[in-house]
Amino acid sequence: MTARALLDLAVRYALAAAAGHLFSLLSLPLPWMIGPLILTAVVSLLGKPIRIPVRTRPVGQMIVSAHVGLYFTSDALRAILDHAPVILGVALSTAFMGFLVATILRRMTGADPATAFLSAMPGGPVEMGNLARQYGGDPGPVVFAQTLRISAIVVLVPAALYYLLGTSRGILPDAAQTHDPLGMALLAVGAVGTAVVFRFCRLNNPFFLGPLFFSCAATVLDAPLSPYPHVFVSVAQILLGTWLGATFQRELFRNAGKLVMATVLTSTLLVTLCTGVAASLALVTDFPWEILVLGAAPGSVTEMALTARFLHEDVALITAFHLVRIFLIVPNIPWMLALVHARATTRPPLEEEDGGIDQ
Repeated sequence: MTARALLDLAVRYALAAAAGHLFSLLSLPLPWMIGPLILTAVVSLLGKPIRIPVRTRPVGQMIVSAHVGLYFTSDALRAILDHAPVILGVALSTAFMGFLVATILRRMTGADPATAFLSAMPGGPVEMGNLARQYGGDPGPVVFAQTLRISAIVVLVPAALYYLLGTSRGILPDAAQTHDPLGMALLAVGAVGTAVVFRFCRLNNPFFLGPLFFSCAATVLDAPLSPYPHVFVSVAQILLGTWLGATFQRELFRNAGKLVMATVLTSTLLVTLCTGVAASLALVTDFPWEILVLGAAPGSVTEMALTARFLHEDVALITAFHLVRIFLIVPNIPWMLALVHARATTRPPLEEEDGGIDQ
């Protein structure tokens, strides 16, 4: 990267940090992520493309996941085991609704089965985009659909719950608040090392799941870890928010208006369906409705862990909902795509059914 490019990147992050600070002063939820996300998205959509190196997202993921894993106590582990049926039920219902929304998206846009399926199934933008490339889909619409849904959830869900719950800003859940240099170094080295191992083993989302696994396991075993200072977590949120915002490119909206509109509608439908499932489960279980809403939200595990932390909810339990969904869906992507392809080939082509739909 040239000196000019580095300078431009530094300016972008400085502006993103200023937006985060402004949102913080306004007492808005998740200010250090939502502020940079909105600023970067607006600048990109106004016609000045912002290129953010894709490697910045893994850095933010490692910091966040290692930090939130410190809330995974032995009590949290017991709570997860006690509520395993509900967690598994939420994951299965989310997968089913992803199938439903993928079918609707394909009929609205004429997209190929792999692209529609990976656009609708909850996951991370980078991970699902890579799977699209691997299984013959179009990664562009997939990344856009995943980013749009995650961004909407990050912006809307915390704000809605924040004001509904009357959460007091600045009060964190119970966790060690001393910042011991040796404990922080151990946390960082373990997080990076586990991420490298997970990537070498080709596990999904290694830069989040690896550090999270290490941090959770070490915390349960009472290892002498220490949390990062607040500024570290804020910087990680700036990296994640800026990366998400930069994926909103004006060209996509100009060249694929019908695809964008269909993605917006189906993403809204998926969020609504997941919220409905959560509300229904709250009526028949002893789970608080806010835990179920956050656990069922079809967002990326990184952003939902941050949202849970901000709202002072059970970070470990909510993260467990999303991890179970990931481990339920991602390893089964090949046969799911085979099923989607089989269903697509047993029906008449969309052009014959609907008179042709341009992408």
